[in-house]
Amino acid sequence: MITNKIKELEAARAKITKLEQEVASECTKELKALPAQYGFDNVADFIKAVKAANGGKTIRKGSIKSGERRKRAVITAETKNKVKSLTAAGKTGAAIAKAVGISIPSVQNIKKELGLTKARKK
Repeated sequence: MITNKIKELEAARAKITKLEQEVASECTKELKALPAQYGFDNVADFIKAVKAANGGKTIRKGSIKSGERRKRAVITAETKNKVKSLTAAGKTGAAIAKAVGISIPSVQNIKKELGLTKARKK
């Protein structure tokens, strides 16, 4: 009974692997065809055109706006008090970070500084 289930699982994994390879192959083919679809002779010219269409800027994942960097948060006593009250209200770290306008690691650092985190068990 269990051996049949194991065989079915292995067959399903093999099928998934094959489908992933097919998708990757089709994606590569479609990407290779893009420059020609837009009338470009080579990839380099196509990339230049795409960058020019974007104003010459590279978009980074997670950036606020293209080409801008997030400014370093200034942690004040008021910020710490807000974190403390929101923690007492049972808010999550992500919710606190969003409400106060700081990063999640900053929230964790403040909570640690204020003694609001539990000690790890060894």
